[in-house]
Amino acid sequence: MTIHVEYETDKQLELPYEEIVKEIIPAVLDYEQCPYEAEVNVLFVDNDAIQKINQDFRQMDVPTDVLSFPMISFEKEADFSHVEETAWDCFHPESGELLLGDIVISVEKVREQAEKYGHSRRRELAFLIAHSMLHLCGYDHMEEEERERMEQKQREILSGKGYDR
Repeated sequence: MTIHVEYETDKQLELPYEEIVKEIIPAVLDYEQCPYEAEVNVLFVDNDAIQKINQDFRQMDVPTDVLSFPMISFEKEADFSHVEETAWDCFHPESGELLLGDIVISVEKVREQAEKYGHSRRRELAFLIAHSMLHLCGYDHMEEEERERMEQKQREILSGKGYDR
Protein backbone atom coordinates (compact mmCIF):
# COMPACT_ATOMS: atom_id res chain seq x y z
CA MET A 1 0.00 0.00 0.00
CA THR A 2 1.21 3.47 -0.85
CA ILE A 3 0.00 6.47 1.13
CA HIS A 4 1.35 9.85 0.10
CA VAL A 5 1.01 12.55 2.77
CA GLU A 6 1.71 16.22 2.10
CA TYR A 7 1.43 19.02 4.64
CA GLU A 8 1.00 22.37 2.90
CA THR A 9 0.20 24.80 5.70
CA ASP A 10 2.06 26.52 8.46
CA LYS A 11 -0.86 25.77 10.82
CA GLN A 12 0.21 23.00 13.19
CA LEU A 13 -1.86 19.99 14.27
CA GLU A 14 0.61 18.94 16.94
CA LEU A 15 -0.27 15.32 16.27
CA PRO A 16 1.50 12.36 14.70
CA TYR A 17 -0.77 12.92 11.68
CA GLU A 18 1.13 10.58 9.33
CA GLU A 19 0.86 7.77 11.87
CA ILE A 20 -2.91 8.30 12.16
CA VAL A 21 -3.35 8.45 8.38
CA LYS A 22 -1.34 5.24 7.92
CA GLU A 23 -3.37 3.51 10.65
CA ILE A 24 -6.88 4.44 9.47
CA ILE A 25 -6.57 4.09 5.69
CA PRO A 26 -5.65 0.37 5.80
CA ALA A 27 -8.25 -0.18 8.54
CA VAL A 28 -10.99 1.12 6.22
CA LEU A 29 -9.75 -0.96 3.28
CA ASP A 30 -9.60 -4.07 5.46
CA TYR A 31 -13.08 -3.36 6.82
CA GLU A 32 -14.41 -2.97 3.27
CA GLN A 33 -12.48 -6.06 2.14
CA CYS A 34 -10.67 -4.31 -0.67
CA PRO A 35 -8.88 -7.10 -2.55
CA TYR A 36 -6.17 -4.82 -3.92
CA GLU A 37 -3.15 -3.00 -2.68
CA ALA A 38 -4.11 0.65 -3.00
CA GLU A 39 -2.64 4.10 -3.35
CA VAL A 40 -4.16 7.12 -1.59
CA ASN A 41 -2.99 10.73 -1.44
CA VAL A 42 -3.66 12.88 1.62
CA LEU A 43 -3.12 16.62 1.64
CA PHE A 44 -3.26 18.79 4.76
CA VAL A 45 -4.12 22.46 4.17
CA ASP A 46 -5.55 25.48 5.97
CA ASN A 47 -9.10 26.86 5.72
CA ASP A 48 -8.23 29.31 2.94
CA ALA A 49 -6.81 26.56 0.73
CA ILE A 50 -9.67 24.11 1.29
CA GLN A 51 -12.19 26.90 0.68
CA LYS A 52 -10.58 27.57 -2.71
CA ILE A 53 -10.60 23.87 -3.59
CA ASN A 54 -14.23 23.60 -2.42
CA GLN A 55 -15.13 26.60 -4.64
CA ASP A 56 -13.22 25.27 -7.64
CA PHE A 57 -14.62 21.72 -7.51
CA ARG A 58 -17.98 22.02 -5.74
CA GLN A 59 -18.91 25.67 -6.33
CA MET A 60 -19.22 26.11 -2.55
CA ASP A 61 -17.38 29.18 -1.33
CA VAL A 62 -16.85 28.04 2.27
CA PRO A 63 -14.12 26.16 4.08
CA THR A 64 -15.00 22.57 4.84
CA ASP A 65 -13.36 19.91 7.00
CA VAL A 66 -12.51 17.30 4.38
CA LEU A 67 -12.85 16.76 0.65
CA SER A 68 -12.70 13.42 -1.13
CA PHE A 69 -11.79 12.96 -4.76
CA PRO A 70 -12.44 9.33 -5.76
CA MET A 71 -10.81 7.87 -8.84
CA ILE A 72 -13.32 5.06 -9.21
CA SER A 73 -17.04 5.15 -9.92
CA PHE A 74 -18.71 2.40 -7.93
CA GLU A 75 -22.01 0.91 -9.00
CA LYS A 76 -22.45 -0.40 -5.46
CA GLU A 77 -20.53 0.80 -2.40
CA ALA A 78 -17.22 -0.98 -1.89
CA ASP A 79 -17.97 -3.45 -4.69
CA PHE A 80 -14.51 -3.87 -6.13
CA SER A 81 -15.56 -6.78 -8.39
CA HIS A 82 -15.93 -4.58 -11.49
CA VAL A 83 -12.74 -2.56 -11.09
CA GLU A 84 -10.45 -4.68 -13.28
CA GLU A 85 -13.00 -4.96 -16.07
CA THR A 86 -14.22 -1.39 -16.25
CA ALA A 87 -11.53 0.75 -14.70
CA TRP A 88 -8.19 -0.64 -15.87
CA ASP A 89 -6.87 2.92 -15.89
CA CYS A 90 -7.38 3.11 -12.12
CA PHE A 91 -4.29 1.00 -11.48
CA HIS A 92 -0.84 2.50 -11.19
CA PRO A 93 1.09 1.31 -14.27
CA GLU A 94 4.27 0.54 -12.32
CA SER A 95 3.11 -0.61 -8.89
CA GLY A 96 -0.16 -2.19 -9.99
CA GLU A 97 -1.87 -0.56 -6.99
CA LEU A 98 -5.47 0.58 -7.19
CA LEU A 99 -5.55 4.39 -7.39
CA LEU A 100 -8.38 5.14 -4.98
CA GLY A 101 -8.14 8.92 -4.94
CA ASP A 102 -7.26 11.97 -2.94
CA ILE A 103 -8.22 13.34 0.48
CA VAL A 104 -7.84 16.99 1.45
CA ILE A 105 -8.10 17.90 5.15
CA SER A 106 -8.30 21.31 6.78
CA VAL A 107 -5.95 21.39 9.77
CA GLU A 108 -7.93 24.29 11.23
CA LYS A 109 -11.21 22.37 10.99
CA VAL A 110 -9.64 19.38 12.77
CA ARG A 111 -8.82 21.67 15.68
CA GLU A 112 -12.17 23.52 15.62
CA GLN A 113 -14.31 20.39 15.39
CA ALA A 114 -12.40 18.48 18.06
CA GLU A 115 -13.14 21.32 20.45
CA LYS A 116 -16.75 21.67 19.26
CA TYR A 117 -17.53 17.95 19.66
CA GLY A 118 -15.54 17.53 22.87
CA HIS A 119 -13.04 14.93 21.76
CA SER A 120 -9.35 14.88 20.92
CA ARG A 121 -7.78 16.18 17.73
CA ARG A 122 -6.43 12.68 17.20
CA ARG A 123 -9.98 11.25 17.22
CA GLU A 124 -11.26 14.02 14.93
CA LEU A 125 -8.50 13.41 12.40
CA ALA A 126 -9.10 9.65 12.49
CA PHE A 127 -12.82 10.28 11.94
CA LEU A 128 -12.23 12.58 8.94
CA ILE A 129 -9.88 10.05 7.34
CA ALA A 130 -12.32 7.17 7.87
CA HIS A 131 -15.19 9.30 6.54
CA SER A 132 -13.25 10.34 3.46
CA MET A 133 -11.98 6.82 2.79
CA LEU A 134 -15.57 5.56 2.78
CA HIS A 135 -16.29 8.18 0.11
CA LEU A 136 -13.32 6.87 -1.88
CA CYS A 137 -14.90 3.41 -1.60
CA GLY A 138 -18.17 4.65 -3.12
CA TYR A 139 -20.23 5.61 -0.07
CA ASP A 140 -22.25 8.77 0.19
CA HIS A 141 -24.62 10.36 2.70
CA MET A 142 -27.11 12.26 0.59
CA GLU A 143 -30.03 10.16 1.85
CA GLU A 144 -30.81 9.42 5.50
CA GLU A 145 -30.29 5.67 5.05
CA GLU A 146 -26.88 6.26 3.43
CA ARG A 147 -25.88 8.62 6.23
CA GLU A 148 -26.82 6.09 8.91
CA ARG A 149 -24.92 3.31 7.11
CA MET A 150 -21.80 5.48 6.80
CA GLU A 151 -21.98 6.57 10.43
CA GLN A 152 -22.26 2.96 11.59
CA LYS A 153 -19.26 1.94 9.49
CA GLN A 154 -17.24 4.91 10.79
CA ARG A 155 -18.04 3.99 14.39
CA GLU A 156 -17.05 0.35 13.87
CA ILE A 157 -13.79 1.22 12.08
CA LEU A 158 -12.79 3.83 14.66
CA SER A 159 -13.81 1.66 17.59
CA GLY A 160 -11.71 -1.18 16.18
CA LYS A 161 -8.70 1.12 16.38
CA GLY A 162 -9.53 2.44 19.85
CA TYR A 163 -11.03 5.76 18.79
CA ASP A 164 -14.19 5.78 20.85
CA ARG A 165 -15.94 8.97 21.84
